[in-house]
Amino acid sequence: MNHAPSKPTALYRSLAELQNDVTAKNCVLAIGNFDGVHLGHQQVIAQARATADRLGAPLGVMLFDPHPQQFFAPDAPPFRLTRLVTRAALLAQLGVDFTLALPFDAAMAACEAEDFIRDILCGQLGVKAVCVGYDFCFGKGRKGNFAMLETYGESLGFETHATSAVLQPDSTAPYSSSAIRNFLRDAEPEKAAELMGHAFAIEGEVQHGDQRGRTIGFATANMALEDYVLPKFGVYAVRAEVLDGGFAGQVLDGVANLGMRPTVGTDKARLETHLFDFDGDIYDANLRVSLLHFIRPEQKFDGLEALTTQIAKDSDTAKKQLRDKK
Repeated sequence: MNHAPSKPTALYRSLAELQNDVTAKNCVLAIGNFDGVHLGHQQVIAQARATADRLGAPLGVMLFDPHPQQFFAPDAPPFRLTRLVTRAALLAQLGVDFTLALPFDAAMAACEAEDFIRDILCGQLGVKAVCVGYDFCFGKGRKGNFAMLETYGESLGFETHATSAVLQPDSTAPYSSSAIRNFLRDAEPEKAAELMGHAFAIEGEVQHGDQRGRTIGFATANMALEDYVLPKFGVYAVRAEVLDGGFAGQVLDGVANLGMRPTVGTDKARLETHLFDFDGDIYDANLRVSLLHFIRPEQKFDGLEALTTQIAKDSDTAKKQLRDKK
């Protein structure tokens, strides 16, 4: 799956916003967080798309933003795999007509499962069918499950479908966002990509840094990591796409350091990407940097000369890896 949407993405951030879209009423609705839009998620969406086609209904996805885990444990380490707008774009590629990102706040956390079904799914959305993953839970205290959805569906007149677990290749473990995060933390971006069906990527605005890289012949595009999951710190072979600005649409190979820059220091982890054979000004543009191969862990060098020598070696390694991948 590509990252770019094949059609405009309808993304609503509240039920009130959605009410203005009359075409979204009486929809088939897939519910979940779909972080990463991995191959297991894609099975849920495929079943929902088939159901929507059979019923002649629009297909929507309901997810929650922020993620409920983030609401209940705000001080936990960041774990996001995909930005909300990126998730909506990937879902649109799979045939989803609209994405509804409900704010997960104290009121939503206190919403009883039965009220969620009656008031939101039926009362405000008028769902024709609800499609979820095999382990879906919802409502206050996670008391709602698929069995409850089935019971209410029979009495209130909407279909219910649960997708069974999709197992990872050569494994008894299901596809999951947690497994993807673990692969990234273990410096195995290739395995993460196998589960996602596309490479893990960090998106963000190119910020003005200290421009030290330019002085040693390796200018870098610097990006904050915000609330993305932190992959293993180190050097990666990457492929970057410029998302907007004068160079929008350009796809460039490069080498990137993710971490704390131990040789020169920084106050928080960030991603610094050196793009091969590119000298354009992309400050303030948004970049999507896909981590394709892990080259080595971060390390501290004796000085800029040693660092420069190592970056040249890392660049050669990255070019070879990226050539082999094409």
